[in-house]
Amino acid sequence: MTTDFDYTLPPAVRRISGSFRLVGWISFWTQVVLAAISSLVLLFASINLTARSGAGGGNPGTGVGLLFAALGLVAVYFNIFWAFRYVRLGRRLRSRDTTKRPSPKDALQALRLGTGISMVGMLITLFGSQALIGSLLGKALAQPQGSTVFIPGNINQFVEAFDIFVVQANTNTLLAHFVSLAATLWLLRTVNRA
Repeated sequence: MTTDFDYTLPPAVRRISGSFRLVGWISFWTQVVLAAISSLVLLFASINLTARSGAGGGNPGTGVGLLFAALGLVAVYFNIFWAFRYVRLGRRLRSRDTTKRPSPKDALQALRLGTGISMVGMLITLFGSQALIGSLLGKALAQPQGSTVFIPGNINQFVEAFDIFVVQANTNTLLAHFVSLAATLWLLRTVNRA
């Protein structure tokens, strides 16, 4: 008969479980903050883009860039769910019942899938960055050089602070993917060292 005091986890399982929980929570909360900021900015940007398009202005690169940025943001939300899954996996590793404890194969499969989600999301977000930067470059090259010439009704030809804000939101999304990828690779290293 075993009591609670007699039950101990093997040191490797204890270390892996603690790593999954700690790194999962850090990854989860970092991504939540970055995704919330990016979501608000991109929501405001899409509303602003709709208003600009209705006024006859707008840049086609901006629309494509916002689409890819939004798709990258959706991938961040999948990563957030996956980071929480790491926390749950760490809790399950501490289970007293060995039949409920996930196998190393299950943990590795979760880490591989997390890496794939992060890489695909990062690629989509990079496409969004390229489209947004290309759009800003087009606006910057179209501006008259040397003197300011203001043509009423054509305000969209100028690079505005809001355009840079959208690039910052996309960069936050990219950073969230990086955090997810770094956390997953750290956990993979921890599992392989055990």
